[in-house]
Amino acid sequence: MSLFSMPFSGTSVDTALHIVAGVVMLGTIAAIGIGFWKLHELPIHKASSNQHHQIGLITALTWIGFIWHWVWVLAVIIAFVDGEQALRRLRDIWHSDHPNTTNNAVDNDSSLAPSKKEEQTNA
Repeated sequence: MSLFSMPFSGTSVDTALHIVAGVVMLGTIAAIGIGFWKLHELPIHKASSNQHHQIGLITALTWIGFIWHWVWVLAVIIAFVDGEQALRRLRDIWHSDHPNTTNNAVDNDSSLAPSKKEEQTNA
């Protein structure tokens, strides 16, 4: 047997190996397609499991995400972030008193204004 000879050429094993290779190729393509589909439907499943109020929007963004992929990212953000809780947290942060600031608004405004002792001159 030389280096250039083809093993299994012209035998029934050759046909069987071609069939096995075809089945493996189709199985791989199917597995990649199913995995992509499950990943792409992740925002819809997350929103429905949490009974999200914007399920219609998330579904539409997921379908549009097949064409424009950045829209799918928006669907993921909307599905995984609880909007009401995030807004409540932002409101609490906005209305909370910070230890570094004073409660007197007059002091804050006067500290930003230039002092009256300084005169501005244009040279």
